[in-house]
Amino acid sequence: MVEFEVSDDGIATITWNVADRPMNVLNDVSIAQFEKCIDRALSEPSIKGALITSSRPEFLVGADLDTLRGVTDASVAMKLAGRLSALLRRMERGGKPFVAAINGSALGGGLEVCLASHRRIAADNPRTQLGLPEVTLGLLPGAGGTQRLPRMIGLQRALPLLLEGRTLDVAKALELGIVDEVVPADQLLSRARQWLLAAGATDAVQPWDRKGFKMPGGGPQTANGRQLFMVTVGGVRAKTAGLYPAPTEILSCLHDGCNVDIDAGLKIEGRRLAKLAISPTAQNMIRTLFYAIGDANRLATRPAGVQRQTFTRLGILGAGMMGHGIAHVAAKSGLDVVLLDTSREAAEAGRTKALAPLERQVAQGRMAAGELERIAGRIKATANFDDLSGVDIVVEAVFENRAVKAAVTAKAEAVLAPTAIFASNTSTLPITGLAEASRRPKNFIGLHFFSPVERMQLVEVIRGRETSEETVARAMDFVKQIRKTPIVVNDGRGFYTSRVFGTYVYEGMALLADGVLPSVIDRAGTNAGMPVGPLALMDEVSIELMHKVMRQTQADLGAAYQPQPQDPVLVKMVEHLGRLGRKSGGGFYEYATDGTKHLWPDLGKHFPLAKEQPDFEDVRKRLMYIQSLEAARCLEENIIDASNADVGSILGWGFPAALGGVVSQIDTVGLARFVEECDRLAQRYGARFLPPKILRDRAGKEKLFRAA
Repeated sequence: MVEFEVSDDGIATITWNVADRPMNVLNDVSIAQFEKCIDRALSEPSIKGALITSSRPEFLVGADLDTLRGVTDASVAMKLAGRLSALLRRMERGGKPFVAAINGSALGGGLEVCLASHRRIAADNPRTQLGLPEVTLGLLPGAGGTQRLPRMIGLQRALPLLLEGRTLDVAKALELGIVDEVVPADQLLSRARQWLLAAGATDAVQPWDRKGFKMPGGGPQTANGRQLFMVTVGGVRAKTAGLYPAPTEILSCLHDGCNVDIDAGLKIEGRRLAKLAISPTAQNMIRTLFYAIGDANRLATRPAGVQRQTFTRLGILGAGMMGHGIAHVAAKSGLDVVLLDTSREAAEAGRTKALAPLERQVAQGRMAAGELERIAGRIKATANFDDLSGVDIVVEAVFENRAVKAAVTAKAEAVLAPTAIFASNTSTLPITGLAEASRRPKNFIGLHFFSPVERMQLVEVIRGRETSEETVARAMDFVKQIRKTPIVVNDGRGFYTSRVFGTYVYEGMALLADGVLPSVIDRAGTNAGMPVGPLALMDEVSIELMHKVMRQTQADLGAAYQPQPQDPVLVKMVEHLGRLGRKSGGGFYEYATDGTKHLWPDLGKHFPLAKEQPDFEDVRKRLMYIQSLEAARCLEENIIDASNADVGSILGWGFPAALGGVVSQIDTVGLARFVEECDRLAQRYGARFLPPKILRDRAGKEKLFRAA
């Protein structure tokens, strides 16, 4: 895992090569081997100094999260955090110079190894990323990152890197002073050796270990430092809503640790990391953001025994917002795209919109004009179904109307190859019903993209009753090829994401109907960690669209339809008031020409306030718990599994990662407590809060949905 070699000139080379992992990582075994290498370099008199590098494309990408996953004992977390920190401190104070020869990305603990080296020389590699991204998983750097980085570049420059987990290329890292030199890749090792051979005793002493050291820009107790922390603390509180403790703990490390000597600062850092590592927030984020999303991206649930497919040609039916968005990501990923609409002019308009984001990149100097031309050449606009001949897959993105979808399905299948996949981008209509219009239901599947397609990572892969496992596997291959994250769900009204997401905005409308102050409704949503309040979100999604879904569901179910608390609000807003949402000029909010918005003043006339307003915590729980209840029903109905449910909620509609996702929220609250709380909410607000059988059964055993 870590190789050691000494040359005749007395220079030791320590080379990272963790062969049993996809990338170089820090774990118990690799740290132990690294420790032996450091101790040998320090103890053997013939060794003058050492360079640390990697034989793999990356330098070192941080901790193997297997070592932290499921840890609940603070003493264990302290031990894990302290071992590398103590080793790096021994390395930098050992009296011999160490240089980090950074051949590729150095992230997290990898960058901390570099920071503890006496010099940092990076290869001029455009793919190299340097950073401390631990905060994105609810953690903080635990091997000196919060102490060495501000002592090296100053608090003001270090704060955004630590609090936001930003990564830098080598040019920016050189500008900030994180690396000392950038050299051609083929000169990296020779330049590192050259520096070591010329290094003297003073080169083996870090700036912070020298007498009279002062932090660049001033420490926490200087006037600049106090002002910086005052502004930053307020911003962190506003941004995290109290859900994410890592930024606050990082600030504490910086404030307290940079007020004392570095050894005391490292102890403060270690304790803070241990506290975070065993927190539900960090464990939730590690489990879902790293492992579950990682599993989805590597297609862990892909049906076995189906040969991987590489797609070359895609057909898209409908050049509207979703159609041109899909065309954009597909052409950018190297596929040839046939973009079809009812007229050539409509298709060309869609093609223009598909290319618009790339044209802006060219104008900003972020893309070469030649690359834009290559991508543009891959998109063909047409109104002729015969042009679909030879495509590997068709994605239908027309109106949410069964008749329209059935018509384009028949026209497309008339020219498709027998092996081609037909995918519907419907967000709510059951795939099994839509497949009735297909002559090849085994090749018919749902691919639900999210808007805006260019930015939203998730794609819901919906298996109809007759969809073959081969089609599921190939559809997942397609999603991965266009650089999206697939989750596989079984068929049902609303599938998974639309069904569960809908409960959030619907409950917002139910609260409005109950007479709750509209500003309280939206503030409760954002206070709970949702990116937007439910009423504001309804305006963005379109009140009119949700009204159409309601009417379609009523038509489909007939007498079996059960009226919902939000129905009267939808009817009043759309049918009586003509308030359809933001795109139509206004809904629950009014929108100014400068982009600002405020709640519609007349809401109170049409939805009078209740004399007694509910407890704010009840409002918050209604908005959040209703989502987890519906997700549990999806699990009970075998629509989706728990891991994909969490991934879908975070990537699909921004459910707070601190809670791990809609299913993990149940585990975080505690099954018995969650069921008890939902029973209480059901007594007050209606049967929709009654826990399903799957929750009651598990609550008696406290059986988690998501194992650590």
